[in-house]
Formats: sequence, structure tokens, C-alpha cells
Amino acid sequence: MSRPFLIPPSQWTVRSAPRSMLLFYAAVEVAAIVLSLLPSSRPATQQDWIRLAMLLAIGAIQAELSRRTERLRRYLASSVNADMTSVWIFAGALELPSPLAVLLTVAIYLHLWGRVWRQQLTRPAHRTVFSASTVILACLAVGPVLGLVDGETPFVDTSPNLRGLAGVCLAILVFTATNSALVMIGLKLRNPDSGLAEVTGGWDNNILELATLCLGGMTAVVLALRPYLLPLIVLPIVMLHRSLLMRQFQEMATRDQKTGVLNSVAWHDTAVKELDRATRQLSSFGVLMIDIDHFKRVNDTHGHLVGDTVLKHVAGTLENTVRKHDSVGRFGGEEFVVLLPATTHTEVVMIAERVRRAITALVVRDHGTAVSGLSASIGVAVYPNCGVLVDRLLVSADNALYVAKQTGRNRVVSLIESGDTG
Repeated sequence: MSRPFLIPPSQWTVRSAPRSMLLFYAAVEVAAIVLSLLPSSRPATQQDWIRLAMLLAIGAIQAELSRRTERLRRYLASSVNADMTSVWIFAGALELPSPLAVLLTVAIYLHLWGRVWRQQLTRPAHRTVFSASTVILACLAVGPVLGLVDGETPFVDTSPNLRGLAGVCLAILVFTATNSALVMIGLKLRNPDSGLAEVTGGWDNNILELATLCLGGMTAVVLALRPYLLPLIVLPIVMLHRSLLMRQFQEMATRDQKTGVLNSVAWHDTAVKELDRATRQLSSFGVLMIDIDHFKRVNDTHGHLVGDTVLKHVAGTLENTVRKHDSVGRFGGEEFVVLLPATTHTEVVMIAERVRRAITALVVRDHGTAVSGLSASIGVAVYPNCGVLVDRLLVSADNALYVAKQTGRNRVVSLIESGDTG
């Protein structure tokens, strides 16, 4: 998805953004400008300018080599994404006076905007300006931390310097905390219904961000002691960037793109593996077939976009309600399936009831529209009572689901025992 070079003001995405978000963005951007204009603790030397030029050049080369990869990553991303430019920006924050670190950040973001992000509808200009502002504030927080711990830039000689190491580790934490906190607040204001994983990016993304900052620390060492080795860092960064894209493709192959849970093929493969494990260990496991009651009314009343949001929130509710090692999948339409390893029939029914109550309590808000009064019918099947094949278990769960819908909906039904619960 690309955008024209010039967009009429009437079509700017910022016009539809929440007022609270815009005020927060403006406050962050003003703070970045004001703090950037404060006098630096040390004046810039000729060597600092040379280091700035080297970081700019190497950052531009890496961005150009990764341009197609970055476009695809941003297009496919559904949440916060780690930024590989942190390697160069954090190295600059460690080695350069604060005005030059700010200049480095602005130049790198301008280059990325012009060469990569401007052409993507998912990356409007006001979000790029905000992102650059949060990174600037994170950079400005690094200098005082280093000064408190070490009193000077920690990479000025080759002698062992544990205080310098402690300063860099603390700088990484402060940089990450400052940038992440501001981004999370901005995302939450933009979409108040966002889940924790959406605003934080998840553990994997945050670990990756820390890894890029560690690489930035090592880049600062190379910049200070052996600057001619700086080009050797580019290729590993480019390949790491591409490996992240491949991982996104792998996730797309196993995840339902509308809800984020496993698609039917990936869920079935997971169930087959669990069946093999249960057969070898002579244990049991459960399967839930879940259907959102009267979901067509949601689409007819509020539209399909709101209906998609409801499906996404239901999927999130399922994942938050079941155990961490359980597997949630989308079976099709408004139907979901849940695999419950190492559970007895009684435990499966208890979990199903917990899921049913969680869906009943769910209120979905989407751009001023509130959807409540949801309910779900749930069919239960347990291995080996209901079959010794995955497909047979699904048929049994589906039959129980049919009984639940025919006997009043909003209930859990198991065909192993007479009656139902709900």
C-alpha cells in the first residue's frame, strides 16, 4: 500500500486521531525540542563531527540495503516493531554530545521517512514525528546516566572499566524505559481498547530491542577505538533484519490474520501432536468448540468492521482466560476451537464455563461503538472418551455445540454425561 507524494489536508490521517492522543504527541514533541536546545555538558569536537558523519553514512547504507525488508516488515506488522536503527542511534547517544546525538536521530528518521516510510499508508507523518521525538528524549536521558555513573564517556581507553560497563547497562535500561513508556502511552491513547501485547509488542519484540541496544553499545566501542571496523557491523544487522521478516512470514503461515490466534491448519497440527503425546503417556486432553451466539446481529447492526473487532476481542479473551499452554484457534467464521492438554473431563468443563462467563462479560468498544451482551455456546469433547482421532474429537465437540445451540445457547454442553452446565 503506497501513498501519493502529496496528500490533501482533508485526507490527513491526523484529522481523525483522538484529541487526547494529539495533545500527548504535541507535548512529547515540544519536550523533545526544548530539551534539545539546552546547552550540552561538553562541546562538540572535530572528532565528534567525524564520528557523527561515520554513523550517518553507515546508518544510511544499512537502511538502503534493508529498504525492501523494512517496508515489508512495517506492512505486515500488527503491533510495535523493534527498530534496527537503534544500533546507530544508541551508539551516537553514548559517544556524541547531546546536540549531535539529536542531529543523528533526526537525520536517520528523515532518511527513513523519505526512502521507506513515506510510501506506506500504515506510517503517517505525525506518527513518524512522534517516534523520532520519543527516541530523541531517550537519547537525551543517556548522557546524564553516563555522567552519574562514570563521569565521562565510557569508551575513551582500553583499560578495564567496570563503572563504564555499569553505565552502559543502565543507559540501555533508561533508553528502553523512556522510549517504550512514551510509545505505549501514545498507542493506548490512539486505541484505548488495545491489549497489553499490542502496546508493548510482546516479550520477543522487547528482547530484540534490548539486543539492538547491546549491538549499539558494541558499535560505540568500535567507533571509539577502531572506527575503520565499523562497516563490518552492517552485514550482520542486515541479515538480522531479514531473519525478522522471515519470522513474520512464518507467523503469518500459522496465524489467523483477523484474530491473531492459530489458523485451522496450525491448530489441527498442534492437536495431532498432543494426541500423540497423550497416547504415549496414557493421559487425557480436552477440545472446546465455541460459537458466538447470534453473531450475524453484530454485523447487521454495527457493520462488518465492528464485527471483525469483536472477533479479535473474543480471541484475545479466550487466550487470556485459558492457560498459557493451551492452544486457541479459529475454526471459521465466528467459531473458535481450544485445545486443553493434560486435562480431565471435569477440568475441561470448568475451563469451558470460565470461557463462557468471560465472553458474557465482554464489552467491545470500537470508535464510539460499544458492543455488549455477547454470549457463546460451547461444545466439549475429551480424549479418549469421545474418540481416538483429532477429527473424531472435533465431530464430538461440534455435536455437543449443536445441542448447546438447540437447547437455548449461552451454555456448555458435554455429551459424555447427561445434561449440561450453564
